[in-house]
Amino acid sequence: MTPVKRAAIVAVGSELLTPSKLDTNSLHITEELNRLGIDVIAKAVVGDSRDELVHTIGAMLARVDLLILCGGLGPTDDDVTREAVAVTLQRPLAEDEAITARLRERFKARGFAMPMPETNRRQAMVPAGATVIENARGSAPGLWIDHDGKVVVLLPGPPRELKSMLAALVEGRLRARASGEPLVRRVVRIAGRIESDVDQVLQPIYREWAAADPPIAATILAQPGAIELHLSAHAASQDVVARALEDAVQRVMDAIGADVYSIDGRRLEAVVGDLLAAKGLRIGAAESCTGGLITSRLTDVPGSSRYVDQSVITYSNTAKTELLGVPEELLKEHGAVSEPVALAMADGIRVRARAHVGIGVTGIAGPTGGTPEKPVGMVVVAVTTATERRCRTFRFFGERELVKFQASQAALDMVRRLLS
Repeated sequence: MTPVKRAAIVAVGSELLTPSKLDTNSLHITEELNRLGIDVIAKAVVGDSRDELVHTIGAMLARVDLLILCGGLGPTDDDVTREAVAVTLQRPLAEDEAITARLRERFKARGFAMPMPETNRRQAMVPAGATVIENARGSAPGLWIDHDGKVVVLLPGPPRELKSMLAALVEGRLRARASGEPLVRRVVRIAGRIESDVDQVLQPIYREWAAADPPIAATILAQPGAIELHLSAHAASQDVVARALEDAVQRVMDAIGADVYSIDGRRLEAVVGDLLAAKGLRIGAAESCTGGLITSRLTDVPGSSRYVDQSVITYSNTAKTELLGVPEELLKEHGAVSEPVALAMADGIRVRARAHVGIGVTGIAGPTGGTPEKPVGMVVVAVTTATERRCRTFRFFGERELVKFQASQAALDMVRRLLS
């Protein structure tokens, strides 16, 4: 058997070329292949065109040992993956009667009043020499084809079906053919710094990692309100690569310090939640420009009822006064977007919720409402406890949604720093 080292993925479906549908299957496939030491060197999204798919399959197969296609295995005329593969590999299609029989039984078992439509027989068409991969969660079987020392795999598009079928292949056929060293990744998340600053601090360490055994690759990504550093390495031994990456993560923490908020995959809302839970503290939030986003992120974490007490959205000055007790004189003197008001909001929700920590956020998310003194993107965040009061004024850039997210990120990070 020819070993498999390099792979490509083709996601099939015209809907994937529109803004309403994202290809998430290729991300999952890449992760699973990397665990086997198989490098994914290319991905493509192709619409429901047999000719375009034939061209893409031919181009990809010239470069890789393994090609995985997902989608286009349904019973309708626009499901063209089987036909395109058959044309490219010059393998005639023939109906597999065993598949057809299983499809008929599936329809009968599901209690349909009508018999299986004849169009479903398309799903039983198999290229010559292909091995059928059973699909326990759907009607479309997958296919495995050995062709001129390479492997072509066809998987259905629905993630629920694809993931279970891929898992079986990873533990069986693909593991037996994989010849590379497993790729292991770690992600370090950083707040309070910009991308170029992090990169400059870590440049000397990058050079050390490149010359190490095993060498460690680093990719830095700018995210809204955060920086992600992706570290990866290949090694024959999982223990060796795990130790090397653990040492690399520690080097980053030593260099970046308290700006590192996650080294284990947790997002900021989970980190904050764990700190609150560990200390037995409860939190309340008073949100203006973020419109409940901070509370939504906190409550996205399972078990957040242990530490999230209550939240209020006080968009108007009247709401700030009536629900939080912000003095009208304070609003008149400083304006709603000001540090005194943000502190009063944080104190107000903390006292009224009988919480240990209070957050107050007020700002101008845009695109209108800004002034020369208080431009669009200006956000004030306050975090208070019974003994500490912290407040910062930020200027965020981007569209309204991005300003709101960055404000929520800043607020959660201020809580994290206060509790750490």
